[in-house]
Amino acid sequence: MGNDCVCEILLPTNAGGPIPSPWLFLEDGDKGEAKENCTLDSWSVPALGFSGSEALDILLMLPSRPGMGIVFGDSLRFFSEAAKLADELFSRRRFLPSIDKGSDGWVSAWRPIIEDDDRLEVLARAMCPCCRAVPSVSDLSPNQLTRAFVTALLDARVRRALKDRLLVLSRRGRGLLKVPPVEAWLASLGEENPKLWGDDDRWAPFALDLRAWTERTDGDASFRLCCRVEPPDGTEGADRSEWRVGYHLQALDDRSVLLDAADVWASGKRTLTFLKRKWENPQERLLAHLGNASRLSPAIEKSLSDPRPTGFSLSATDAYDFLRRTTLLLEQAGLGVLTPPWWSKPAARLGLKMKLSSKNADGVSSGLVGEEGIVDFSWTVALGDEEISFSEFQQLARLKQPLVQVRGQWVELRPEQIDAALAFFRKKRDRGEMALSEALRAGLFGEQEAGLPVLGMEAAGDIAPLFGGLVSGREISTAPVPESFRGKLRPYQERGLSWLAFLERFGLGACLADDMGLGKTIQLLALLLREREDASGNADIPPTLLLAPMSVLENWKLEARRFAPSLRVAIHHGPQRVSDNGEFVDQAKRHDLVLSTYALALRDQELFQTVSWRRVVLDEAQNIKNSQAKQTRAIRAIKASQKTALTGTPVENRLAELWSIMEFLNPGFLGGAEAFRRGFAVPIEKYRNAERAETLKRAISPFVLRRLKTDKDIIADLPEKIETKVFCPLTREQATLYQAVVNDMMEKIDSAEGIERKGLVLATLMKLKQVCNHPAQFLQERSVSERGLGGRSGKLARLLQMIEEILDVGDKALVFTQFAEMGKMLRAALQHATGQEALFLYGAVAKKKRDEMVARFQSPDGPPLFLLSVKAGGTGLNLTAASHVFHFDRWWNPAVENQATDRAFRIGQKKNVQVHKFVCQGTIEERIDRMIDEKKELADSVIGAGENMLTELSTDRLREMFALSRDAVMED
Repeated sequence: MGNDCVCEILLPTNAGGPIPSPWLFLEDGDKGEAKENCTLDSWSVPALGFSGSEALDILLMLPSRPGMGIVFGDSLRFFSEAAKLADELFSRRRFLPSIDKGSDGWVSAWRPIIEDDDRLEVLARAMCPCCRAVPSVSDLSPNQLTRAFVTALLDARVRRALKDRLLVLSRRGRGLLKVPPVEAWLASLGEENPKLWGDDDRWAPFALDLRAWTERTDGDASFRLCCRVEPPDGTEGADRSEWRVGYHLQALDDRSVLLDAADVWASGKRTLTFLKRKWENPQERLLAHLGNASRLSPAIEKSLSDPRPTGFSLSATDAYDFLRRTTLLLEQAGLGVLTPPWWSKPAARLGLKMKLSSKNADGVSSGLVGEEGIVDFSWTVALGDEEISFSEFQQLARLKQPLVQVRGQWVELRPEQIDAALAFFRKKRDRGEMALSEALRAGLFGEQEAGLPVLGMEAAGDIAPLFGGLVSGREISTAPVPESFRGKLRPYQERGLSWLAFLERFGLGACLADDMGLGKTIQLLALLLREREDASGNADIPPTLLLAPMSVLENWKLEARRFAPSLRVAIHHGPQRVSDNGEFVDQAKRHDLVLSTYALALRDQELFQTVSWRRVVLDEAQNIKNSQAKQTRAIRAIKASQKTALTGTPVENRLAELWSIMEFLNPGFLGGAEAFRRGFAVPIEKYRNAERAETLKRAISPFVLRRLKTDKDIIADLPEKIETKVFCPLTREQATLYQAVVNDMMEKIDSAEGIERKGLVLATLMKLKQVCNHPAQFLQERSVSERGLGGRSGKLARLLQMIEEILDVGDKALVFTQFAEMGKMLRAALQHATGQEALFLYGAVAKKKRDEMVARFQSPDGPPLFLLSVKAGGTGLNLTAASHVFHFDRWWNPAVENQATDRAFRIGQKKNVQVHKFVCQGTIEERIDRMIDEKKELADSVIGAGENMLTELSTDRLREMFALSRDAVMED
């Protein structure tokens, strides 16, 4: 895709070279220097050339944020918005065929009907100068260039849609110039090459006629022709009384305003006042529009024999043809059409209704697999919302009418569907047994059976709540909060617990996709407690296996200890972990929850497969987005009766990631990977197929619970400020450096006294802090590649993960650090990973520049990330645009940290503020954090002492505080 080429571009030039783009985040000094003495010169730039169709696909598929190492320019963002407008116009069929004369002669074209010029004007005003940097378009105004670009993309999109369609029958054996102009023009509209052969004598008269026609239909006036289709008021069955198509004039600024044609003719005026609107020349305009529409409909043409046409009548068969074919032609020509409300509803069709019942007396309780997942089914005929007997259907079929009225509602009967239904029932395929998964898929996808849509489902017995809650959307039963849960679940969390319990009752996998900070962890812990209380000691419940990134294992252990202390929790991780199959099985059976990592799911897959787990839970489930990865396949092979996924980003880039998660949860529900790609991924991602997207959403919504902090009912549940600790592991490089610092400094501290000893303790503490932050900071590396920064620090890797999730939902964040050098590294790493600008305020920044940074961050379209040193930015700033605050390294002084947090949590803040305090587990950071928590009653003295409290500890106590725990190191 795309051809290499060289493009001449006008660029700001200084010192003999083009000035780099401002979005590449130059240092402030460079920016100011570049603006001086610059000129606009032409430069040859290597480029890729794309066809209009290729460009539209690329622009529509652009993610909201680029990947690592990629920066989107302002021009690309602008053209992406213009492409969305072109795609919307195509979807709404807002375009007309035309003919134009270019430098190379006459060409056919599709031009847009843009009713809202204000939208185009707003888009044009947003155009950055670089969009007009090519000399060939530099003389065009922003409005002209925007319109031309949208037109070019729309033209390419329509031609692609018409690629395999004949707009006119080909005439063999005749030269291009012998084909009548209208036929040659029609043929060209569906071809990639728009060129029309011939001179002005051939095309100029045709162009005049065509323009005269299109100018009457593309919205130049304040109103247009609208045809309203009305069914007769008849009796049941095939009504042979007449249908009616009435003519109206429709206001373009308010489509609900209609002026009846009879009133137009009755007035006899050149200007009509109706509903406070002036209708200029209504009779002339009505006739002009009818004359254009008569080319598309013989019925409209026939109605013009009346000097004052108000509409025409149709038989049921002709009405069906008008609804199916002519209405589309009229809409594509820019005319209005009003059809009966039931016509556009899928329910107004012939289909099947499924009735289900549990096969066994005990119902279905073991999920979607195995013999217990079999149910009895029977099919009945459905016409719209009405269920009819097969004999009634046969009577209607014998009438051979495409539109029938059944019990007060009109229904479409297509001949091919009638034949399919008759064959289906005659072959006695209307009852039998099927897997519960097939029935559920049919109900949620609305899939076809024997060529007929499934219009409804009924379930009886034990499976009735399942279909009532998932397919019909009724309220599910409430699961009470377990008595052993230490804490209080908010209302939305109680709903999440009930939802998880409901799906697990039927063995269905669930994806809890709540926004970050909404408590996915405690909802899962409450579920584990709930099932143990429900069991009442009658039977041993198998353990749950939870796989998570190494960086969050400690969080799970601490959250379980805090909210579910009765749960027996084991961590399978580290060099001392159990490796024998028998021992591992024994260990698992002695615990309720076993925590491990994604890396070990592959490395220890034999161990995990020896246990029959009650449940496998994936935290940060986007880690299995690659369905073909060995790690993902190993996880899917683990045997468990229940599957649960926790993630804040169920889809990061491609729908294939969603398929991978759903395949883990409910194997086979979305079909095979290739079938899913063809049926959903390609139509939705490439062609923006709204119908396929809606079908997929309807099918997966029962299994994916997604709540956002921006939801009004969620905001009402949350406190104003939420503080959480984020425990991060060390990389092996960090652990090696950490131990080396401890070994070196403890020897010196042991032999020192007085002020020298205090100085050494504080120096050790500072060095260990730097190691925990990043090896590059401790080693004072002056030249560091942004690409590898995250891989060397567990703390930075976790920050990058969380920032990605925050930016995905459009939030802003503050990141505090004590060290200016660390702030610069964080800025480089964040900009490289996210493609977004990150501001950095530290002591050397002048006041004027500081004020500019604050103003930019506070503006709605300003940078989403603001890094601050605690000393420079911890007080005196109003940064309420941020709803997240990160303390990357800690002062271990709650007062200082609270002052920094209050930059966002203050008057003017309209969102809840989430505070994330980073701690490296198994290190001095965790031990000081724990010491502060344990001495809440002595908070004042601890706060006053700060880090100096460590200098008074004995050498043995210091050795314990500085010691590196085995669980501190990240698993490879």
